[in-house]
Amino acid sequence: MDNHITDSESGLKNLIIEIGKRLWTRGYVAANDGNISVRISENELLITPSGVSKGFMSENMIIKMNMDGDIISRKNQYCPSSEFRMHVQVYKERDDVNSVVHAHPPYCTGFAVAGIPLDKCALPEAILILGSVPIAPYGTPSTTDEVPDSIKEYIKSSDAILLANHGALTVGVDLPTAYHRMETLEHTAHVLYLAIGLGNVNKISKEQVNKLMRIRDKIGIPEKIDISSASRSGLKRSLTRAKKIRSRKGLSR
Repeated sequence: MDNHITDSESGLKNLIIEIGKRLWTRGYVAANDGNISVRISENELLITPSGVSKGFMSENMIIKMNMDGDIISRKNQYCPSSEFRMHVQVYKERDDVNSVVHAHPPYCTGFAVAGIPLDKCALPEAILILGSVPIAPYGTPSTTDEVPDSIKEYIKSSDAILLANHGALTVGVDLPTAYHRMETLEHTAHVLYLAIGLGNVNKISKEQVNKLMRIRDKIGIPEKIDISSASRSGLKRSLTRAKKIRSRKGLSR
C-alpha cells in the first residue's frame, strides 16, 4: 500500500493527530465531532476515538481495527469512532482510497441541511479537484447501516459527498489528499453561499469544463470525479429567496 507519507503506524497516527488539529482549528468540527481513518492493509485501518475532540488527540488514542469492527490494538480503553462503519463502507467500495475524513464544516453542512448539492460548475479548482458533489440521503449517525447505506452508491463516483442534515465526507489516496479535499469543499461552499447572497451564480460553460477535465487528465489528478449536472431546484430556490431579501433591503441591481 502506498500512503504517500509513511508506512509506519506511528507516523500515520501522528499524521491523523495533525489533521485532527487542522480540522478543529479551522472550525470544521466542534466538541467531539468528526472522525478520520487511514487504511493500512487490505483488512486493517487506524481510526480516531469516540468522544474525544479532534483537536486534542494523542498517539495512544488512535485505534487499530479490522474491517469487521474488531479492535486489534488500543490503549486506555478508548473506543473507535461510532461511525466506523461509514469508513469501512468507503474502503469496500473504493480500492483506490486509503483515507477518509468526516467533518461538519459550517458552509458545507449548511448546504447539506438546505438540501442543495454542490453540483454547479462555478469554480475551476472545485471542478478539477471535486467535480459535482452530491447529497447522500439522511441516515441516523452512529446506527448500524443507515449512513453506510446512504453513501454506498455516491462514493463509487465521487471523492466528496454532503451528508443530508449531517456534514461532509471526503476521501483520498492518502490522508493529506482527503483532508485537502475537505478544505476545497468548504471553500467552495463558502464562495457559493456568498454568490447566492449576492443574487447570482455564474456557471462555467460546458466547453470550459471540458477543457478543465483535459487539464486534469494531463496533470494526472487521481481518483473519481463526477461532473454530471443534478437538479437545479435547490439553487434556484436559494437565488429567488436571496433576490427577494435584497429587494426588501433596497439592494436590487
